[in-house]
Amino acid sequence: MLPALLLTDGICDIDNLPDIEDVRIILKMLEHLGVSIKEKAKGTISACAKNMNTYEASHPMMSRMRASYYFLGAMLGRSSKAEVVMPGGCAIGQRPIDQHIKGLTALGAKITTEHGVIKAEAPGGLRGTEIFLDIASVGATVNLLLAAVRAKGTTTIFNCAKEPHVVDFANFLNCMGASVKGAGTDVIRIKGQQNLHGCNYTIIPDQIETGTLMIAAAATKGDVLIKNAIPTHMGAVSAKLIEMGVQVEEGIDHLRVSSSSRPRSVNIKTLPYPGFPTDLQQPMTALLSTADGTSVINENIFEERFNHIYEIRRMGADINIDGHIAVVRGVEKLTGAHVKASDLRAAAALVIAGLMAEGETLISNMKYIDRGYDHLDEKLNSLGAEVLRLETPDEDEISY
Repeated sequence: MLPALLLTDGICDIDNLPDIEDVRIILKMLEHLGVSIKEKAKGTISACAKNMNTYEASHPMMSRMRASYYFLGAMLGRSSKAEVVMPGGCAIGQRPIDQHIKGLTALGAKITTEHGVIKAEAPGGLRGTEIFLDIASVGATVNLLLAAVRAKGTTTIFNCAKEPHVVDFANFLNCMGASVKGAGTDVIRIKGQQNLHGCNYTIIPDQIETGTLMIAAAATKGDVLIKNAIPTHMGAVSAKLIEMGVQVEEGIDHLRVSSSSRPRSVNIKTLPYPGFPTDLQQPMTALLSTADGTSVINENIFEERFNHIYEIRRMGADINIDGHIAVVRGVEKLTGAHVKASDLRAAAALVIAGLMAEGETLISNMKYIDRGYDHLDEKLNSLGAEVLRLETPDEDEISY
């Protein structure tokens, strides 16, 4: 949504914006591009791109995050020209942007890569077309929406991602005056508009943060009420927790998760929404490490999303890896140890493992946690956890 601000010269007020590192980087990048941003209240900003003065989003800070590629679609949509640094983010396996390039090229963009910078230009402007995605990619779906909403004519995207945040993003674009229909289904149709306007919009709750808190409640045999959540977005997670013997109560805008006994083992296959989300596979592995019985986890999305398992083993877990399958034999308990996070969701998994473990757990390289969780330590402490953030000699490394 933040790169989409480039699509209009109007003023946009965005509410429920998380206080995370990736958001802070994007806001700095927008200001670098000439966008005026004012913080109206905690979690609320007012932004205007009327004075945008460059089409180059190649500042080194952008290489630290995955979402840098969204500036490609946004800038092409605004001015038919863009220079964007290649995306960074967590090392969880191959994350190609070939589907992005394929779709943007179909819309009329000529794209090259030089010295780690993606350069794109559509001299005659972008034109609507039919695009068939080889995989249901969230990133590609969003990037093509950014480019297509101001293209000439109608664009139809087939095999779209259906995640809740894709639907929310489409609603945001429509609030700006775009014409996007079909979000949440396999096919999205976009009728290009010459101009978009400002709007006021409230972002939906984060599905992955909600799921992480649900898993943490089950892992600690807790009783937690999670407010301002959308239960229908959590169907796959709730179903697995219930299968494990955890109590999950759903309200209109809240979830209550409670458990008083050792969870049962379950099998999990990560799939695109509405399947079990890959971003919650790692936290769920921590929970299953002490389940009663043997669980099998099939990771179908990213090939390097088992790095956290090597660290949980240091805490006493019995987990074997065979390619994209992990076999988890539940142990009675984990014990505290010094472990190291390798990526964002691995960091969350180790926090949950530490909450479950007997004794103290020291987690290093926790800079990742702030990329995608809004003050997770404070939220956990409010629930009775003892989580302490320590400053280390290396300023780039944060420990719990």
